Amino acid sequence: MSDAVLPEISRNYIDGEWVETGERRTLINPSTGEPNGESCEADVALTERAVAAARRAFDDGPWSRWTPEERCEVLKDVVDHLMERTDDLVDIEAANAGATKRTGSIVHVGIALSNFDHYAEAALTPMQEALPPTENPYFAPKWVVREPLGVCAGIVPWNVPLLMAIWKVAPALAMGNTVVLKPAPATPMSVQVLAGAFDACGLPPGVFNLVLGDAVPGEALASSPDVDKISFTGSTPVGKRVMQLAASNVKKVTLELGGKSANILLDDADLDVAIDGSIFGFTFHSGQFCESGTRLLVPEHLHDEVVERLRDRLGSVVIGSAEDWDTDLGPLISQAQLDRVAGYVDLGCEEGAKVVAGGRRPPHLDAGGYFYEPTVLAGVDNSMRVAQEEIFGPVLCVIPYRKVDDAIAIANDSPYGLAGGVFSEDVTAAVEVARRVRAGTLWVNDWHLGVMDAPFGGYKQSGLGREHGRQGLEEFCETKAIHVSQARPEQRLFGMMMSG
Repeated sequence: MSDAVLPEISRNYIDGEWVETGERRTLINPSTGEPNGESCEADVALTERAVAAARRAFDDGPWSRWTPEERCEVLKDVVDHLMERTDDLVDIEAANAGATKRTGSIVHVGIALSNFDHYAEAALTPMQEALPPTENPYFAPKWVVREPLGVCAGIVPWNVPLLMAIWKVAPALAMGNTVVLKPAPATPMSVQVLAGAFDACGLPPGVFNLVLGDAVPGEALASSPDVDKISFTGSTPVGKRVMQLAASNVKKVTLELGGKSANILLDDADLDVAIDGSIFGFTFHSGQFCESGTRLLVPEHLHDEVVERLRDRLGSVVIGSAEDWDTDLGPLISQAQLDRVAGYVDLGCEEGAKVVAGGRRPPHLDAGGYFYEPTVLAGVDNSMRVAQEEIFGPVLCVIPYRKVDDAIAIANDSPYGLAGGVFSEDVTAAVEVARRVRAGTLWVNDWHLGVMDAPFGGYKQSGLGREHGRQGLEEFCETKAIHVSQARPEQRLFGMMMSG
């Protein structure tokens, strides 16, 4: 990788201008633990300046008044610009977010740009639809009109910075809104390229704004009376805080929060498929995905065989630098996250679980970087903290069950409900089980598959609202009903109800 592709200083972007500040944060390469850049962080005043720019651009500027075709054309130009930077973006996501080259090229960048293209096309979504006319007490045609909300703030996590930014920004812009984006403080590099693409492609000033930092700009956005919508992805405790602050002006909120997803192996599961699928479910991006399958529910009579197969298969997983194409499992994002994961494994052992694979830093990578072996805990009871709390690392809890009803009860015995999975050769039976699991996305004989035309979001403390699909677009719209009376004066309600 050429160091030239990494932004030396990540800056704020406000009202069409790059803005540096004196408040700096050192950015760390997770594969080495060494610094690889700085970011300029925003305070409350600079955040308010970004919101004011977005407010002016929405209220007075052209974007919300442009035709869908005009917005689509600009967004398509942004996609083309980003496509030209694909290799740079893959390098950036490896060096800044710890995404392996394969994961980065396929998901962090490849799917991200495909998603942006999808939302550019979504700008052409009809914003008006006719309803059947009212017939009684008089004839009145009526329509549903979808209008942009106004200023939308997006707050994104560190695990997939570019993809999550696009999930917030692209649908908001496609629907005619203006945006203020706040990336996670540790991973601002790839959104620098995104902001640069908007700048290069002629997005009007103030339509897209970028503020960097931690809780200070985040809380300012969530509480601002000039922000009409918050779209947040991150932990459940922080999501609760965002929701609390957003209540100050009853702004619209979408929250995609934590998960502790259950993966149910039925008796007839093809174990060759199920083992690989289960490993992918909890190790993808080193387990740093909210919908990771971190609870594996296994029939009692298959428990020992499944554990042995998991241990054997994990032995072939290549752990190493995110910047090496041959790496299967890269680093965790930070020393703090490494300590968190290791602490949960220790806690699981204290609770009575047994480490049957992993449970340590890889000996050959002990000198630098935030690496942790994919870890399997057996003998886990669902009441244990390791089975109830989100670890956000490559740790799998294997939980035995006796009957399918027991498995479903265990799966639903969680404060979360983001995702789940079922492995079985009987698709009909698997789908029936999937329907009984209280979670927003269920996979059968697969994991992590996400598509833009299907809604994504959680039950319970996994979130509020949906991203993607028609449902996700409507999260960035206000809905208005228009009724047109064609009645004679004496037929109208006010003619019948008012005297004199």
